Order: sequence, then structure tokens, then C-alpha cells
Amino acid sequence: MHIYFVGIGGTAIGPLALIAHQAGYRVSGSDKRGSQYIDYLKKHGVSDITIGNDKADIEARHAAEKIDWVVHTSAVDFENPNHEQLAWAKQMNIRISKRDELLTEIIDQKNLKLIAIAGTHGKTTTTAMLIWLMKQLNIPISYSVGAKITFGDMGQYDPSSEYFIYECDEFDRNFLNFHPYLSLITGVDYDHHEIYKTRQDYQDAFQQFLDQSQQNLVWQSDLDFNNFKLQPHDKILQDNNELLNALSNIGEVNRRNAYQVLLAASTLMGNEISSMKSHIEAFPGLSRRFEKISDGLYTDYAHTIPKIAGCLQLAKEVSDNVVVVYEPLTNRRQHYVLDEYRHLFDGVKRLYWVPSYLAREDPQQKVLSPEELITHMANPGIAQAAELNDQLKKKIESHIKNGDTVVCMSGGGGASLDEWLRAEFGSH
Repeated sequence: MHIYFVGIGGTAIGPLALIAHQAGYRVSGSDKRGSQYIDYLKKHGVSDITIGNDKADIEARHAAEKIDWVVHTSAVDFENPNHEQLAWAKQMNIRISKRDELLTEIIDQKNLKLIAIAGTHGKTTTTAMLIWLMKQLNIPISYSVGAKITFGDMGQYDPSSEYFIYECDEFDRNFLNFHPYLSLITGVDYDHHEIYKTRQDYQDAFQQFLDQSQQNLVWQSDLDFNNFKLQPHDKILQDNNELLNALSNIGEVNRRNAYQVLLAASTLMGNEISSMKSHIEAFPGLSRRFEKISDGLYTDYAHTIPKIAGCLQLAKEVSDNVVVVYEPLTNRRQHYVLDEYRHLFDGVKRLYWVPSYLAREDPQQKVLSPEELITHMANPGIAQAAELNDQLKKKIESHIKNGDTVVCMSGGGGASLDEWLRAEFGSH
């Protein structure tokens, strides 16, 4: 079967394309721009990728080898409802779906048990930690994770595996298309306001997901905050568990993620949690999660308020002098979180605020500038608007020379702060 992926460079659909390739499908695709994820796919055997959304590209692929199925990212529906390639596929009566339909088919065909990691924040790290731990325990697994890892591919299909570990995203209600064997809920706040118009709508979606899972692992604080109703066989994680506090992983968010992974592995295989502690403490980290670019310089995917707060807490464990370069993800989100910036960056030595990374935007909304966003801080004097240019590069270099720890926060993909950082300072 030949599957064509539209938006193949996305952090969720890219690993799925890799999994399909490894599972024996013929894979090709396109994306509107090149990125590190496109480069990653090409290095891992998925090389038939074109840049752009032209109908001519998909026509050429179809002429060379008949396309049986077109899979696209949810972002396409928001950015371009009249996407040329999707319109052509519809005209040609080719099967079209989002990623969840293909993944469900692969899981069903291969008779895998789905282990889903869902939540507003912490999904990627928790997914990567579970993959790492299973590998350390020599348990065959298939999986999909939305970031590059040093101990495997972003997506993998292992024909000897019993479990499929999946970073189960709530955007576009994607996670409601699955009925997991076990679900880990990492933390539920409120996000994706363009999909979920109210906090209650968001919480209701997670409640439905909990109901669809055979078993769930949920934090007590999430139960208290969201009023979730659990099933008798679900497990509740206590926020001040003794072993949780004893873990040596840096950062409170990482310790919570690690403890939840330990409980998940114990639930699946019956291992004593204490016997796996050293494995999870040796977790090597992953791309864009407090990833070291060079001495004193880090990049992090933090883009929601809880993720930013968690990243800052971690940074302050590492250094007393934290400098932040911040690129908000989407202008749309900024209109909902203005008040939450008031004390978010308290304790930061200096903050450089660059323009928001634009994606899936509402053209009717005013684009909020860094200058405007900074006014919502209680301590605006520590912040200044900046651009991704040589002037910012020199400021970062000066801070590093003075012994400061510089953390760059960015959730965007191609042409984001993260990619600029790698181009200017190089990967370590």
C-alpha cells in the first residue's frame, strides 16, 4: 500500500510516517517547509518528500506509483481548508484521513496493546521515558514520540512487540479516536482554545478519554482540579509520594514524569518499582527538553504556561542566574493567557521576548507584539523585545560569558527560535 503524508514534517505525523515505512508500507509525502524533522526522516529511509503544497507534486507521485491513502495533519484543516493536494485526492476518490485512522489500523492489524500518554503537558518526556525504561528492561515495543531521542527513532514498529506506546495528543480531539489498554494522564490544565471553547469542554474531553481507556494512571491533583470520575481499577498517584521525592532526576516535572512511568511499568509487568529506579534516573533526555546546545545554553519546547513554569523550575535547580529567550507559540494562544504572564517569569535575571511563532491563526485576531505582551508582566523591567538577529546572538554570548544560564523556549518548527539557535550556535 502506498501512503502519501501531507504535512509529513509534523512532530506527530512524522513518526507515524516512519512507523508505516518500517511496517512495510510505501511512504511518500510533502510539507510546506523544510525542517530538522524532514531531514531526520530522510536520514531514516523516508526520502520521497517534496517541499510545498503543489498539486503537481502529488500527481507526479501518483503517476509513478498509485497512491492508495492520503494522510494529513490536523493543522491542514485550520491553515488551508482548500489545500491543493487534498482537493486533488478527493477528486481522484483516494482514501483521505487524519493520522489517528492510520495508526488505529496499524495497531489493530498488528494486534498491539495501546499504551497512551495524554495530558496538557509532559506527554513527550513521559512517552520517551517509558520507551527508555522498556528498552532497559529488554521489552520489545513499538512506539511514536514527538521528539528526537538518542536511544531510538522517533517512531518504531517492532514485529515482536506486544505494546504500542503513543504520545496521544488532544489537539483536534485526536485522542478520542483511541481506546487504550492503559493510559497515563500527565497533567490536565487548559489548552487548544480554538478547539475547546471552554475549560469545561476541555475537561469533558479528557473524561471521555478516561472512560474509553481500560485502565488509567491519574494524579490526585488532577482529580481534585478537574473533578474526574475514575473506574474502580484505575490508579491514583499521590503528589507527595516518598519515592517520587527520592528520585534524582533534575526538575520537579521530570521527577513526576519518571514516577508515573515507573508505576506504569509496574502495572504492566509486575516489576517492583524500586528495582527500576536506577534505570529511570539514567534517562538521557530528549530533543528540545532542556537540551544542551553548548555550555550555558539550552533549548526547551516550553510553550504553555505550565510547561514554561516547569522549565523555569528546572533551570533554577541548575543555576541561580537564569536568562530566558522566549518565542510564544501562536498568536491565538496569547489572547487567552495574558493574565498568566503576570508572575510567570519572576526570578528570571533577564528576558528577551521575540515575536510569536505563527501557525493555525485566526486572521480576525490582532497579532500581539512582544512589546504589548511584556506589559502584562508584573516586572516588565527585566524584559525587552527582540528579534532573531545578530544583536540577540551577541546578547546571548555575553550572558554565557558572564556565567549566566540561557534557556530558549520555543514550540515552533521550521524557522523557529529553536532552529535559529541551532544554526547560530551549533549542536553540542
